[in-house]
Amino acid sequence: MNYTTAFKSIRDAVSPAEWQARVDLAACYRLMDKFGMTDLIYNHITARIPGSDDHLLINLYGLLYKEITASSLVKIDVEGNILWKPETDYGINKSGYVIHGAIHKARSDVTCVIHTHTRAGMAVAAMQCGLLPLSQTAIRFHGHIGYHDYEGPAVDLDERERIVADLGPHDALVMRNHGLLTCGATIQQAFNTMYQLEMACRTQVDAMAARTELTMPGENVLAHTAHLYQPGTRRPYGVLEWAAMLRLLEAEERNSGYPIYRH
Repeated sequence: MNYTTAFKSIRDAVSPAEWQARVDLAACYRLMDKFGMTDLIYNHITARIPGSDDHLLINLYGLLYKEITASSLVKIDVEGNILWKPETDYGINKSGYVIHGAIHKARSDVTCVIHTHTRAGMAVAAMQCGLLPLSQTAIRFHGHIGYHDYEGPAVDLDERERIVADLGPHDALVMRNHGLLTCGATIQQAFNTMYQLEMACRTQVDAMAARTELTMPGENVLAHTAHLYQPGTRRPYGVLEWAAMLRLLEAEERNSGYPIYRH
């Protein structure tokens, strides 16, 4: 079996716009690993290829997030058909395009979709109360998050419509008894939203574990604060942070032993 992770660069074989999307998506995978939001080889981050309505980039099923590079990403359509992949026996995971393809197909405003199975995310997904406005980070999602009831492993194409309906116009979704999902107009925005959602979930689990009385602001404060944190109110999510995140990756990859994500 060919399970190599040494993929040759395809930079000269794709458009500059696609290459940049590949580099940004590979960086996003590495950042998810850096901040503890991975689940072995599972889960996915997808990105729409610029200039295309239905062509997406997705990870090979079998690589660690810290092994993913710009040239290892697979090009698929929203129905999960593989249009191009490296010379490898690794394929893709069906649930990746069942969940992600559904959102990309229904939401033309979405460039990137991230799905996680983190410990805190799954814990909050198991709580009937859902995400509580216990911190400023969590209040960002007040009135701007959807909930999708668990229907088993996401391999049923019929579930796609219900996922899209439960996400609605939002950029964040709690998949009950399953995990978290975020999306955004850019890869940077989707990552920032997932990072903040994950921090909100970790804070909630810690606060509830303290077994003390919890406080929450009034509805007027919640609505006002949530409004101030929406992408169009002040500035888009993730833009200011992204350059710093790339510097972080570049500093750490020198001694990581893993392939350079920009390859």
